[in-house]
Amino acid sequence: MSKSAWRRAGVVLTAAAVVTGLAGCQDDGGDKGEKKAAAPAPAAPRTQTLGEATKVIRAAYTKTAEAKSAKVRMTMSVTGLGAESGTAEMTGVQGWNPAVMDITTKGSLFTAGDPDAPEQTRMIVLGDVTYMDMGTEKAAERDGKRWMKLDMKAAAEASDDPTAKHRMSGGLGNMNQDPSQQLALLLDSPDLKHVGAEKINGMETQHYKGTLSFEQMLKANEASELIPEKEYDALIAAVKLAGLKGYDTEVWVNEDGYPARMNVDMSMGVGSMKLRADYSDYGAATTVEAPPAEDTFDLLGMLKELEELEGLEGLEKPTEG
Repeated sequence: MSKSAWRRAGVVLTAAAVVTGLAGCQDDGGDKGEKKAAAPAPAAPRTQTLGEATKVIRAAYTKTAEAKSAKVRMTMSVTGLGAESGTAEMTGVQGWNPAVMDITTKGSLFTAGDPDAPEQTRMIVLGDVTYMDMGTEKAAERDGKRWMKLDMKAAAEASDDPTAKHRMSGGLGNMNQDPSQQLALLLDSPDLKHVGAEKINGMETQHYKGTLSFEQMLKANEASELIPEKEYDALIAAVKLAGLKGYDTEVWVNEDGYPARMNVDMSMGVGSMKLRADYSDYGAATTVEAPPAEDTFDLLGMLKELEELEGLEGLEKPTEG
């Protein structure tokens, strides 16, 4: 597919690639058969030892992995990527076993200065496939079809633009927004520490932080033990593709043993991404379904149609002389 065709849809492709950066569907039994962990002890005024902090984070991983879903309010900032940089706010529900989202988004990451872009957009994510509600005006231009479908794998295979292929095949998008997997990675941080007790969104929490470089990630013990092998290998491959230098993670664990908030900063060779996610209602139902087929048009198919029309126009253009 021509580069010009991909540029027309660049904003949509980039935004979808970022949002679909769930680390993939976890296998059932991702806790490696461990017993269900009890909630951490009530907030204590003292600073926890490394062993105590590790115990809390490991228990939070098990509970979060078992919950499989939660309501989420997330803010995202992407910098250093030129026109593909921007900010976004997302609210809705997220599931990580299987990987699904039903969220409302807004922000410059999705509009890129387009004056015709809607103030907010609903997105549905089912694994590698993303659906974006383009609104009633766009629907009128496409026989009432208001939902745009983008299959990230198919789009990456079709693109002959290396940058687009990189974005869609996992380079920028697959940056591990699965909270349970991020907790597993935090366990491998060489400087994991307990910061102290803090109140977040009206909840009493314990605050923890740590950093993990890509080189340290490759030598990981806890994460590779907890995360199913197939998913761990996919995560390593995506991180390598993106040129990720490392994670800088903070988590606030509530009295029920779940993350109430996670801040994850990711630095890459050509840019960075900052995420802040507030979670609630763990285990919330995530019956996320694709929009009706009759209300959906395929972005990849549309781009192919545009390219074919361009080719026809070039053939029909009269020659001079």
